[in-house]
Amino acid sequence: MHLSFHGAARTVTGSKHLIELNDGTAILLDCGLFQGMGQVTDKLNGYFGFNPQRVNYVVLSHAHIDHCGLLPRLVAEGFEGKIFATAATMDLCRVLLMDSAHIQEQDAEYHNRNSKEKTEALYTEDDVTKTMSLFKIVDYNEDFEISDAVTLRFTDAGHVVGSAAAHLSIREGDKKIRLSFSGDVGRYGDLLLKSPQQFSQADYIIMESTYGDSLHKDLEPIEDALLEYIHQTCEVKKGKLIIPAFSVGRTQEVLYALNGLELKGKLPDVPYFVDSPLSLQATEVLKDHPEVYNNGVKEVMKRDADPFAFKGLRFIERVEESKALNADPRPCVVISASGMAEAGRVKHHIRNCISNHRNTILLVGYCEPTSLGGRLMAGEKEVDIFGERLQVQAEVGAIKSMSAHGDCEDLLHFLSCQDPQMVKQVFLVHGEYEVQQKFALRIRAKGFKHVAIPEYHERFELE
Repeated sequence: MHLSFHGAARTVTGSKHLIELNDGTAILLDCGLFQGMGQVTDKLNGYFGFNPQRVNYVVLSHAHIDHCGLLPRLVAEGFEGKIFATAATMDLCRVLLMDSAHIQEQDAEYHNRNSKEKTEALYTEDDVTKTMSLFKIVDYNEDFEISDAVTLRFTDAGHVVGSAAAHLSIREGDKKIRLSFSGDVGRYGDLLLKSPQQFSQADYIIMESTYGDSLHKDLEPIEDALLEYIHQTCEVKKGKLIIPAFSVGRTQEVLYALNGLELKGKLPDVPYFVDSPLSLQATEVLKDHPEVYNNGVKEVMKRDADPFAFKGLRFIERVEESKALNADPRPCVVISASGMAEAGRVKHHIRNCISNHRNTILLVGYCEPTSLGGRLMAGEKEVDIFGERLQVQAEVGAIKSMSAHGDCEDLLHFLSCQDPQMVKQVFLVHGEYEVQQKFALRIRAKGFKHVAIPEYHERFELE
């Protein structure tokens, strides 16, 4: 049996890990799109490193595009097997993959209008429709037989709605191998979701490591931080507060925190806009799956049926309405995708606001270092936006405690249910290499002797 790594290898995007059994059965863990990798992004997304036609099954941890975004491309290149996921993950994938296909087709059309070298979209909406027909729902904590030799169990990973850690029991002859894939691990004590669940003893663990050298817990409560930024920006400076936020997870957390301020009578009386049609759809999916809420949210819902709505909130859908926000002189809060500020409507809002000292750009999640959000977070005083060099006069802030990824203590907590002596190998994925090296030292200090940091396309034998 072999395990190879075709994405999220010494980087935080493009998650793809392939298990190949001796009888030829191939199981792909996640099939994510590479994002924010500069000029090599298209090349990385155009080459899997394996033959999609030879993959029998896909096990999907969650619906973020860097974990599911190449599924339609996999199908377009010949994959015809089943895709196993939780019900909420399937519902989110339907929304996010259709949006992604629309973007792929738009980008290809724009390129072909402006270049002699023609290109094709990575995939189309028809590819997404075919992909969704291959999904098979697997409930949390259910032992599900993928094949005669492979059993799958999902446990809640607490990362986003529907997210799961995947645990495979694989039989080959007289041998049985237990392999666990963390997916992305959420926070213990998350604002909305249940904490990550414990899982049975594994022989091999594929472990994410995004924040393997960071701690979030020393930062101020989210509601208090948001209140201070709104007060200082909108009420004192009379400016706009621009919050780049991922459509899935982060936007809903911000809305929940703002709703909490309203319930306490503290929410400033200014307009609040969510400028992302995708965020509206993702919020509706979250409302459709209350089984993922933690006890705190369930208590709030006893007195507030909709914990993501409050006075002054408006969802923006049409492009014309989005453009009108830039001309609106009123102090306001604009929550818009993408979270790294690398694309989408929020990039236009930042361009409009970045050179005015009254405004604030508030980053509330992980930003890849080369992305616009990452460069702003690093303190750059000039940035390029749509080919224009702009001075950063607006205040740039961050609430790092809002990350959907667990910090190093959360990751170690996730592993604490394991007997390190019984784990043959831990493979660290989904992290920057320097961070992974530091996290590997922490894991070894906990007794996990064999820790590997795979390179792109590297292959390992599992015994």
